[in-house]
Amino acid sequence: ETVLSQIRSFEYSQKNAVLVPAAALGVGGMLLYWLRSGRKIKTIDMGDGWWGSGERPLKGKEDKSIRPFKIETSDKEIEDLHRRLDHFRFTPHVEGAAFHYGFNSSYLRKVVAYWRNQFDWRKQVEVLNKYPHFHTTIEGIDIHFIHVKPSYVPHGQAVQPLLMVHGWPGSFYEFYKIIPLLTEPARHGLNEGDVVFEVICPSIPGYGFSEAPHQKGFDSIATARIFHKLMNRLGFKEYYLQGGDWGSRITTNMAQMLPQSVKGLHLNCVFIGKQGLGRLICIMLGAYVPWLVGLSREDARRFYPFMQKNVYDIVRESGYLHIQGTKPDTAGCGLNDSPVGLAAYILEKFSTWTDKSFLHKDDGGLESKYSLEELLTNVMIYWVTSSIVSSMRYYKENFSKDPNLNAYSGIYVPTGIAAFPQEILHTPHVWAKDVYKNIITYSYMPRGGHFAAFEEPKLLAQDIMQFVRKVEQL
Repeated sequence: ETVLSQIRSFEYSQKNAVLVPAAALGVGGMLLYWLRSGRKIKTIDMGDGWWGSGERPLKGKEDKSIRPFKIETSDKEIEDLHRRLDHFRFTPHVEGAAFHYGFNSSYLRKVVAYWRNQFDWRKQVEVLNKYPHFHTTIEGIDIHFIHVKPSYVPHGQAVQPLLMVHGWPGSFYEFYKIIPLLTEPARHGLNEGDVVFEVICPSIPGYGFSEAPHQKGFDSIATARIFHKLMNRLGFKEYYLQGGDWGSRITTNMAQMLPQSVKGLHLNCVFIGKQGLGRLICIMLGAYVPWLVGLSREDARRFYPFMQKNVYDIVRESGYLHIQGTKPDTAGCGLNDSPVGLAAYILEKFSTWTDKSFLHKDDGGLESKYSLEELLTNVMIYWVTSSIVSSMRYYKENFSKDPNLNAYSGIYVPTGIAAFPQEILHTPHVWAKDVYKNIITYSYMPRGGHFAAFEEPKLLAQDIMQFVRKVEQL
């Protein structure tokens, strides 16, 4: 019996010698598969589209030429603007209202007087034309963009292509102050020339000098596809992306669509719509023990009191969003007919989105950050192109498909985030990581708001360069 028990023990140990490693190998394999499948990068299908008038032609290839474009004006255009400004109907404001009711009408009188008597649109057209403009036809509509190359590149220096995308109610003009800092950084004392860019700034279709889509359904994914096609048409296989507002969503979609083409994604505005019990617990505990839920002290300072900064302020500032996300053409037709109405509607956003405290100022704080010349140049881009309605429709097209703007799978391209303190919503680093899985830099910017490139071009340029340096060293 002793001998038999020893034989059985030997057989059992022999089986274990085979079975245990086999089981371990199986479990390890399953775990590895789970980890790999969990990190599988989901991409947005590139697809195709047609946004021209009528049905897509069955025959004939699209004209892929890149055509030089120049902004022009005329006596007739300026005379029509002046006539409309002369017939401005003033509405007295409530005493002590500042900007709490919207654009203060007494200050609006000053803006209109400047616009009518001092603003020189012909001069600003020359300013706009100082960078090279182009048109090219993609998916049936003409796409406008500026393409600025460095005037001098040291021998052996690689020039990084950078696509910068604006939002609403901005335009390509927002980038005019940051472009020279990126294309000629050494001349502006930013670095020794180790990072140099050529900058491409397109106008979103339906904004400014890009043709408006003629078909329903044109959203950020369609825009992302068109901008990839644009960069490919310009001969770029890999490039960096930068965006805020709608530009943030468009460039994020581009990173999801063709991650192999995106060297890096830099954002100055991040909207994360994900909700759930975990997020609720984070919000509740973050006010008392921020470190416990991954919030920094600066996150807590920008985030709380939560109801004031994330509910009341947002409700107050988002009335436009409901209008534009549902029936944009109704309000839009009035704005398209009245330059004063258009200016009030647009410039009010440049007040409170630049600094929330400007709500309490009679002039909305507008001239503390910008000049009236700059602000009205942006308004004029919408006015002379009659593009306010089509720009507002962009909200309806996106919200009708994705009401929470949540359609983000994980983004694994290298990502840099510049968090400006006066941004409409603050997104903590720990929340941003839920979507952007490969954050290389996350910067708490010392000042500035929603229109970062327009308001704080040097700060934004420095952060973009810091991000790209790190990506290039990976």
